[in-house]
Amino acid sequence: MSLTVSYNKLWKLLVDKKMSKADLRRAAEISPNTMTKLRRDEEVSMTVLKRICEYLECNIGDICDFIPASKSEVNS
Repeated sequence: MSLTVSYNKLWKLLVDKKMSKADLRRAAEISPNTMTKLRRDEEVSMTVLKRICEYLECNIGDICDFIPASKSEVNS
């Protein structure tokens, strides 16, 4: 079984905190290329995820999920 990553929880959390993606990028010192990967639900380093969690004061499970590839393809 193949898994894909989803950052939908991150985007919902930003809405709840009334924060834009650009605000997060600057605050957590995320490069524009890495932010693009996040928007495309591509894998990023644990270091980046840790910085996001530290800034938002949350756990990694609060910002991302792993979804079986077959389900993510259906939802695309």
